[in-house]
Amino acid sequence: MKNDITLHIKNMVCPRCISTVQMIFDGLDIDIKSIQLGEVITANKISSGLKLRLKDKLSEDGFELLEDHNSKIISQIKSLIIDHIHHQSTSLKINFSTFLSEKLNHEYTSLSKLFSSVEGLTIERFILKQKIEKVKELLFYNEINLSEIAIRMNYSSTAHLSSQFKKETGMTPSAFKKTRNPSHQAIDSI
Repeated sequence: MKNDITLHIKNMVCPRCISTVQMIFDGLDIDIKSIQLGEVITANKISSGLKLRLKDKLSEDGFELLEDHNSKIISQIKSLIIDHIHHQSTSLKINFSTFLSEKLNHEYTSLSKLFSSVEGLTIERFILKQKIEKVKELLFYNEINLSEIAIRMNYSSTAHLSSQFKKETGMTPSAFKKTRNPSHQAIDSI
């Protein structure tokens, strides 16, 4: 446990990203104890030469090894939000501010200020953008109706979801469905 090193990796936003990063580490013979969105825990310290090769290999596939403390925190915030919105089937029982504070062991106000100053948008706006992208995906695949989407995405009502969707995309959910054009943004570009 003492030798465990936690590395934070930017743009790890989906299970496929985890597989790709796993292959990069395996290719460099770096032992991984655990891997999750935005984070890899290695069993041993990585030499500076190997770390440079790792950075290059990650960069080739669109990832970035984060070493700055603030960048790590922002990456963790994004990873937690993306994981919950895009990869979890249950909604939070608490609000995102409490969730992030508890997971990152920081006051939400300091997390919020840091995120806004670096990203140029609030955490709440980032959450909204992620939720709208997930709603677009759910609408496009037409597996559940708008009421079920509203419940799954933790909206107070279908009307509230529709209002936010229109404000963000310029069209209603039903108009979006009729276009059959997903016009998704990549999760890591939001």
